[in-house]
Amino acid sequence: MTDPPPLRLDDALRARARANLAAFERRSLARDGRRPAAVALVLLDDDEGRACFLLTRRAASLRAHARQWALPGGRIDPGESAERAALRELREEVGLERDEPTVLGLLDDYGTRSGFIITPVVVWGGSGAALVANPAEVASVHRVPLADLDRPDVPRLVTIPESDRPVIQVPLLSTLVHAPTAAVLYQVREVVVHGRPTRVAHFEQPVWAW
Repeated sequence: MTDPPPLRLDDALRARARANLAAFERRSLARDGRRPAAVALVLLDDDEGRACFLLTRRAASLRAHARQWALPGGRIDPGESAERAALRELREEVGLERDEPTVLGLLDDYGTRSGFIITPVVVWGGSGAALVANPAEVASVHRVPLADLDRPDVPRLVTIPESDRPVIQVPLLSTLVHAPTAAVLYQVREVVVHGRPTRVAHFEQPVWAW
């Protein structure tokens, strides 16, 4: 399997991502008793100058979703916007300070089986971003090339007897990333990178995440 060519983290990518998000008619979900949360999809570079996104492995000591692959994020506090919540969590989890002008836009809300409505916030992390994982929340931090989302095996869709919705998986880092993170990453590829208005709210999570 041939890897897709790498994307460069440059002004052209930032402009394209911002324009694609501005043209995208995002869908929000009614709160319906579920708790609002936000995640940060951060675009930054690696040592080779490739455009990457930030992915974390949650700490084993966490009470919920321990050891799972995730985007930096958490609950939205009362009176807090999704953008501010995502930037706050980004600072708290990986020590990356960014302000609201670095927000490129929002993707569709995704409702989880564990009782959250997640708003993905796309953030321009820029070049040379220093990351320091908070050990209380994050076991490891990874810069994953954005081009990895364009591999022909992304996404993987499987069926389960417990649901009539397809379960989405994204093969990354020699493992499988599951929804909700997998759903957000697929929409990043479709909307942010390619400008294709693709929906992901119908994708299912694995049963162990219910």
